[in-house]
Parts: sequence; C-alpha cells; structure tokens
Amino acid sequence: MSYKFLQNLPLFGELEEAEQIEIWTHVITRSYKKANIILFEEDPGDSLFIIKEGKVKITRLSEGGKEVILSILGEGEFFGEMSLLDGESRSANVIALSDCEVFVLKRDKFLDILKTSPQIAITLLEELAHRIRMSDQQIEYLSLADAENRVAMTILRIAEESGTFKMGQVSIAELPMQQDMANMSGTSRETISRVLSDFTEKGYIDRKGKKLIILDYERFKSDFSKSL
Repeated sequence: MSYKFLQNLPLFGELEEAEQIEIWTHVITRSYKKANIILFEEDPGDSLFIIKEGKVKITRLSEGGKEVILSILGEGEFFGEMSLLDGESRSANVIALSDCEVFVLKRDKFLDILKTSPQIAITLLEELAHRIRMSDQQIEYLSLADAENRVAMTILRIAEESGTFKMGQVSIAELPMQQDMANMSGTSRETISRVLSDFTEKGYIDRKGKKLIILDYERFKSDFSKSL
C-alpha cells in the first residue's frame, strides 16, 4: 500500500501529490481482529484513524449499561477526529465489526496539516456537520417513532451510508447482525427479526443471506419518514 491510497479519500484527495507523500510518511498501520476494542470512551485522544479494510461500530453505553450504536463506518471513513481537534478524551467506544486494518495519524502532525491545507479543514467540517445531522435524526426517531419505524429508519440509514443505488433499488451487501441493528434502533433482536419478516411479506425488502435489497427505495422512505 502506498500514499496513492490517500488520493481516494475525501479528506486528503484534493491535496497535491507532494503533500500526500509527506502525510504518508507519518502514517502508522494497525490491525485489529473482529470484536477487538479499538478505542475506549474516555481514553486520551491523540490520533486520527482511517479505515483501510473492514468495518467498525461507534458505541456508547446507556445509563442501564446497554450498548447504543451511534454509527457503523467502513473502508475509507475515519474516526477519532473530535478528540484530535479539541484534545479532550474519546467521546465513544470503537469496536471492530470484522477484521480491520486502519491507518493512524498522530494529532500533532494532523494539526500541522490543517494549518497549511485549508481544504482538509473544510472537508472535515462538512463531515462533522453531516454526522451531527445524522445524530439529530437518530435522536428524533428514537424518541418519536414506534418499533417498526425505528427499524425502517435504521435500514434507511445503513442504506444511505453503505448501500448501492440502482434503478430505484438499494442493495446493502452485508446487513449488520440483528443485535447490532437492535442497538442502533433502540429495540430488541426479536423485534428486528419480526419487522424484517414483515417488511419482506409486504414487499418492501428482499433478503438473500446477509444481503438486503430495498425494492422501491422512494416508496420505503416515503412510507416511514412521513410517520415521524
């Protein structure tokens, strides 16, 4: 793997080649097995993580000790940026959903890059704004929607983050485990199983192993978004 990997990342893709090469000299590669904890909430934060391969989940624990999944990130996405910017402790846990390989960039180097590359700062702000909007949306449907709508909105969120759109359908190549979906939607694994079966019977989705297809994305989105 060479510095050219950075060219495909929104965060670094607009930089000059010389700048990408310079950044690459400071990148550290780390590997994690499935279910390994990459970051603990409240740990000191001094690094930015970029996912080369695999998926991770961003989680927090509720007051009752239940895991709440805030987001699932995949190849090319990054995490750890909040602590990187403010120097405070980590705001969430990060756990490997599969075997992962990540690139790590230390805080001091990243801050140096920000001073000389305003485009990175703009891209980072855009991503932070997007994540805040997604979090606000998640809070809204967790507080207002019934179980069926919570599951529907969770599917829509996964589709928007990792789905493939084609001719009105959306394919999710690998749906998260039902317990993880339950932790995302504030429901139970049994509820996820029941609602997915209902959606299949009603013609909203089709499932083939871990793959899920939303058969008519606009209909699905319209039917459940309007319920909030």
